[in-house]
Amino acid sequence: MNRRQFIRTGAAGFGAAALGFAQAGSTKKPRVGLIGTGWYGKADLFRLIQVAPVEVVSLCDVDRRMLADAADMTATRQESKKRPRTYSDYRKMLAEKDLDVVLIATPDHWHALTMIEAVKSGAHVYCQKPISVDVVEGQAMLAAARKYKRVVQIGTQRRSTPHLIEARDEIVRPGKLGKVGLVEIYCYYHMRAEGNPPDTAPPAELDYEMWTGPAPMRPYNALVHPRGWRAFMEYGNGIVGDMCVHMLDMVRWMMDLGWPLTISSSGGILVQKGKKANITDTQLATFDFGDVKVVWQHRSWGDAPDEKYPWAATLYGDKGTLKAGVMGYDFTPSTRGEKPVHKDVTYEFEQYPEDKTEKDLERHVAPAIRGHMKDLLHAIETGGRPVADIEQGYISTSSCILANMAMNLGRTLAWDAKAQRVAGDAEANRLLRRPYRSPWVHPTPETV
Repeated sequence: MNRRQFIRTGAAGFGAAALGFAQAGSTKKPRVGLIGTGWYGKADLFRLIQVAPVEVVSLCDVDRRMLADAADMTATRQESKKRPRTYSDYRKMLAEKDLDVVLIATPDHWHALTMIEAVKSGAHVYCQKPISVDVVEGQAMLAAARKYKRVVQIGTQRRSTPHLIEARDEIVRPGKLGKVGLVEIYCYYHMRAEGNPPDTAPPAELDYEMWTGPAPMRPYNALVHPRGWRAFMEYGNGIVGDMCVHMLDMVRWMMDLGWPLTISSSGGILVQKGKKANITDTQLATFDFGDVKVVWQHRSWGDAPDEKYPWAATLYGDKGTLKAGVMGYDFTPSTRGEKPVHKDVTYEFEQYPEDKTEKDLERHVAPAIRGHMKDLLHAIETGGRPVADIEQGYISTSSCILANMAMNLGRTLAWDAKAQRVAGDAEANRLLRRPYRSPWVHPTPETV
């Protein structure tokens, strides 16, 4: 069975023994925990429940109300109807050492510490993208996954999106584009927070000290929680870290690209000034892979050049052009008489009708998440690497982090993939590791 066939199969073949979690003949279900029970945490968890016979036994969040709601919802969604245990501290949850799979959907600044602790506890991990807020965190996460021999799938689920798999397998890999020399990747969503509310005391249900964790302590602001924390660079890497990472990763996967040789970037807050948000509203970045230049652009204002593809990639070849996004793809051949190809996103409502009514679900992404979960379970079963293995997540995430560094430093950065450092730039290398707020300790490959 090839990977594409595998993703299209249902969950019928996934018994506990087949997943490698139990002895042959055992009926014990794999035990699952979730850290971060907000919007995307529940989206990921409920897609896993849809495709595999798991038992969700533990949930963790620093927001008591969000945690209780997630526990109630999980009880209605899983077959046993059991309400999971709840925790406010991920360390206590993982100290039980009774979880087979841990899903991580915290804000970005919490990914590294939770993922490393999860693999130490013996669990396999599904971690949301981007994997880290700095490069050294990513190096430590990769080292931990390999040291503890755990499968770690990253939520760059374009690699498991049915129509994008088709575009790669039937357009890109057979060479229908010819020689690709330029790829444009872009996002024109108006996603930068435009509000300017005053700072306040945090809500009673939120442990803001723990929420902040290793990040710098800012006064609480209603923009931050829930879901608005990406407005601040203290917790992530802006729109480049959030949206570029998806499209850069997709292009790298489609074209079998490794690390970029050099990275440059420019941008800033050019239009939406005077707001609380401190991320850029406009930014360009060039990832130079030698014969292929991948150029990113985002604007959180104005119109998209193509309203059908506001967040996507355009691959330019000498035999044709491919536009590929989350809602579909279009291949336009250069040769006269050759027919163009159009494909829309897959929804799978017939197999999973609950997708139609689930609150806040990105319905067009649900099949990709399901495929990603199946791929994770297949890697656990076979002892192989998942399609969005932690190493691929590290490359794509770090490339985006380096783009922000290049913008802030005002110069092009040359990445030495062998040494895992910026070549000949001591100042840039010092920025590969962000300071951690005490008492949290920054992980390194040597300390995991």
